[in-house]
Amino acid sequence: MRTMTFDVIVVGGGHAGCEAAAAAARTGARTALVTRSRADIGVMSCNPAIGGLGKGHLVREIDALDGLMARAADAAGIQFRLLNRRKGPAVQGPRAQADRKAYAAAVASMLDAMPITIVEGMVDALEVRPGARACVTGVRLADGRVLGAAATVVTTGTFLGGMLHMGASQTPGGRIGEPPSNGLIPALAALGIRMGRMKTGTPPRLDGRTIDWGALQMQPGDDAPALFSALSRAPALPQLSCGITRTTPVTHAIIRASLSQSPMHNGQIESSGPRYCPSIEDKVVRFGERDGHQIFLEPEGLDDPTIYPNGISTALPVKVQATIVASIPGLERARIVRPGYAVDYAFADPRQLTPSLAVADVEGLWLAGQINGTTGYEEAAAQGLIAGLNAARAAGGLGPAMLDRAEAYTAVMIDDLVTRGVTEPYRMFTSRAEYRLALRADNADLRLTAKGEAWGCVGATRRAAFSARVATREAAMALLDRLTASPTVVARAGLGVGQDGEVRSAFDWLRFPDFDWDRAAAIWPALGAVPAALAEELTTDARYAPYLARQAGDVAAFRRDEALALPADLDFAAVGGLSNEARAALAAARPASLGAAGRLQGMTPGALTNLLAHVRRAA
Repeated sequence: MRTMTFDVIVVGGGHAGCEAAAAAARTGARTALVTRSRADIGVMSCNPAIGGLGKGHLVREIDALDGLMARAADAAGIQFRLLNRRKGPAVQGPRAQADRKAYAAAVASMLDAMPITIVEGMVDALEVRPGARACVTGVRLADGRVLGAAATVVTTGTFLGGMLHMGASQTPGGRIGEPPSNGLIPALAALGIRMGRMKTGTPPRLDGRTIDWGALQMQPGDDAPALFSALSRAPALPQLSCGITRTTPVTHAIIRASLSQSPMHNGQIESSGPRYCPSIEDKVVRFGERDGHQIFLEPEGLDDPTIYPNGISTALPVKVQATIVASIPGLERARIVRPGYAVDYAFADPRQLTPSLAVADVEGLWLAGQINGTTGYEEAAAQGLIAGLNAARAAGGLGPAMLDRAEAYTAVMIDDLVTRGVTEPYRMFTSRAEYRLALRADNADLRLTAKGEAWGCVGATRRAAFSARVATREAAMALLDRLTASPTVVARAGLGVGQDGEVRSAFDWLRFPDFDWDRAAAIWPALGAVPAALAEELTTDARYAPYLARQAGDVAAFRRDEALALPADLDFAAVGGLSNEARAALAAARPASLGAAGRLQGMTPGALTNLLAHVRRAA
């Protein structure tokens, strides 16, 4: 059968696969996206929402590199909220409730507008050229078709060896009603890739027409929606509210009495689940002192009565699920339209990857998404973009596109994965980023878009928009630096400040906690013409400036360690003075730099000193 040849093949039509294919195509690489069905493209398997704390930062970074997710979320958003509004801007996270059908349609439409060949089929095996270092040269489909490529990106999500669990029932599948991808497991194992298993779950879906909404607290979106994409101006769809309810002691008693029927608690599933997004069974067991757990009733679409009860993920038998739902205020007569279930699936130890998400010991192969042990659409999409971009660059004979922990949440996630590995599905939080004061959601484009332009993954529309944004920002910043006032002038505007006689710029005055943009505009009317979003961003810049100046030394030290590269073939057994724990961690992760080695569990300052001395002696 004739082989079709591409530069890049992406396996999987989920969030990671779509971003990988789009990133590769934007660089000019001839790209194929292989998916079981076109209808699978952009499907939201679990929660119909995008973003959140930490996750929202990832979405903004995807957008800054001209990815799809932010624009799709804005096109499909039916409720927008900025989480952590009461805290500092660095830890605020944009989130959108999405219309499932509109989101998938938006992703499919954007892919259709790109030069991407979409191939429907199931990948059954990898095409491998043997040698001292195996090289993946494409994929073979279940129907015998062969697709050849210089670079292959595998993004199988929960479909890799997936098994669905509902009570004692076990059904092969990646999500309900869809078969798993089993052929790739022996193909990956044959390449020496270490595999494990993980678990995730989903709650029962409810018929919103059978919910007593009048008995519930309602949660509307923000009056001024915080959109995701720099190219969006306003929500595209009407906005809806979510409902809020709670489990009760009766709910918990039902769950405790049914734990022997829970696959997660009776030994049926032995793999690790997401600690930060536990099933309702786990919540009741782990937090037994609580009399209730909050549930958000999230609409799945404008013309869809289905409700996603966020907070009661479960794999208990269907009859038990019905009893649980009926015990919750407002849901007494709610009808389950699809039961909850758990999915147990295979993943690859991400410590086998380079920071470009290429498999270190195999040529031509990249992995992205849940196959790397992560959870969530956003984590998958960010990995997909980086893997697709780097696969395309490798196919074109270029070096990898790299980010570090001081530049992006995306880099924090990838570094965590490839250096530390995972013991549970990895979820992004703002607390994972050491330099989060600089990595705000509102400055993702300033951090990354110019890099994306240099890497060739940013299109003309975004380039023009970014250029205009930078020009507007620079003009506003120059105005802030040029305008000055003494404490006497500021005091006349109603702000109590010490009369030290020092004349300060408007930017410096914005560092004072009670000196906001409105006060500044009252003193300097020209500032009233600055767009509100930019004014808020510049105010944050001013408030954070002293802290960022102090952090600059930490960043410089971090980058010095990152610049000390470790040889790829370094024999850690030959390094004197290392503990067995340190040697095992180094051998498993094979860190690319001294800085990456320092982030491994078990590494002490003494171990790093010995490692550095060994490398310098060998140089």
